[in-house]
Amino acid sequence: MDEVELSQFISIAQSGRRTSLHLTIPEIHYGYNGALNLSGEGIVRILHTMLRVVDLEKSIAFYTNVLGMKLLRRHEYPDGKFTLAFVGYGSESDQAVIELTHNWETKSYDKGNAYGHIAVEVDDAYAACEAVKQAGGKVVREAGPMMHGTTVIAFVEDPDGYKVEFIQKGTWTPA
Repeated sequence: MDEVELSQFISIAQSGRRTSLHLTIPEIHYGYNGALNLSGEGIVRILHTMLRVVDLEKSIAFYTNVLGMKLLRRHEYPDGKFTLAFVGYGSESDQAVIELTHNWETKSYDKGNAYGHIAVEVDDAYAACEAVKQAGGKVVREAGPMMHGTTVIAFVEDPDGYKVEFIQKGTWTPA
């Protein structure tokens, strides 16, 4: 993306003792699929989903050892008293990943009732559930067809109680 000189969008007007700041918002472009494109080039894409975790090591172990993701990067921010770890099945340059945020002084979180789950496509949801159990993970909904449909799903839970849905390949139709 090219750098943009912000002064072309900002103007200041003065009238007596009153000063006004005017901001001109540039045209917003849309990609070929209608996706909002703020840069005017390429397609906007999802980079990551952030989850706040209480025990970072336990969470990294779950996502890497139980779900088979890779730890892509990790960085500590001592001044802010937090650590970020990014996990995923592939490079951040190609795929969306999960950002695990550990705030050092926070002992628990109230997840509320708005958060749902992360979904992961698997070849065989039944086998994936067995693999999770064998790795010490927690299956909270065994594999089987979803209610009112034929898509085969299952749910597992990470150490912080976040749900991860397994959706069996070939049983759902992407948009």
